[in-house]
Amino acid sequence: MPTPEKEKIVAEIKEHISNNEVAIITQYVGMNVAQATELRKQLREANTLFKVYKNTLASRALHELNLDAAAGLMEGPTSWAFCKDPVAPAKILKEYAKEVPFVVMHGGILNGTVVTAEQLGRLADLPPAEQLLAQVVGTLTMPMRNMLGVLTAVPRNLVNALDQIRKQKEEAEAA
Repeated sequence: MPTPEKEKIVAEIKEHISNNEVAIITQYVGMNVAQATELRKQLREANTLFKVYKNTLASRALHELNLDAAAGLMEGPTSWAFCKDPVAPAKILKEYAKEVPFVVMHGGILNGTVVTAEQLGRLADLPPAEQLLAQVVGTLTMPMRNMLGVLTAVPRNLVNALDQIRKQKEEAEAA
């Protein structure tokens, strides 16, 4: 029979999974205290919650959310990274794993769908959200800029043509 404390932890895990865009399941075995502190600091700066839960309690929460497939991603001591920005924690964990090979992304949950470590790796390769938005805005405004260029070219070309005619008449009169 589950204790009230365990039920509270299961409810907390469910809340974190439900209220964030991404929940990344990672392995952290072998890190020293300084490495773990640095990783937590980087994740905190990216507004990412990094917590360790017992696998049995996390499995129970995943089962209650109908995400049983994610339970198979937990091997040994497991930590979770929860964030509203799906790219930031994946990017941080991928980069940190280059320096500290003990950090391994096993997979996770992205918008209620179970994803693999490979999919998280591809997510980490995406540019930051601000850059993606700038690219979208640039793409949307380019046709308007081109049309503005065409529309301003017509009067400009007319003025240039009239100026050339004027110059030719002046040259003809002078000759």
